[in-house]
Amino acid sequence: QVQLVESGGGLVQAGGSLRLSCAASGSSLSTYAMGWFRQGPGQAREFVATISWGGGTTYYADSVKGRFTISRDNVKNTMYLQMNSLKPEDAGNYYCALRRGPWAETTAEQYDYWGQGTQVTVSS
Repeated sequence: QVQLVESGGGLVQAGGSLRLSCAASGSSLSTYAMGWFRQGPGQAREFVATISWGGGTTYYADSVKGRFTISRDNVKNTMYLQMNSLKPEDAGNYYCALRRGPWAETTAEQYDYWGQGTQVTVSS
């Protein structure tokens, strides 16, 4: 079994920055890709960013390109999301996800494990 714990959410003014972290643990951890998804109030969960096992491949939603950066530290089994120039429309619950295998994927159905989420609020 795999556990994912997100942290780093909070309240920030528009234009500000936040850094989210996702720590993975579990005896079955091996080679895995990870991703971030978010869900705003009354909205469906949407893809934000994903990163391959080696970190060499990343994909971003068009809405966050140039503002968000995904990264990972495989020694620490931790993934990060640096979010800059935040906008009110970036607000929501941010979920960390993990999929077995090295390849980054952009669809939620490709992921095997999910965290509980961390809330991001952006004031205008």
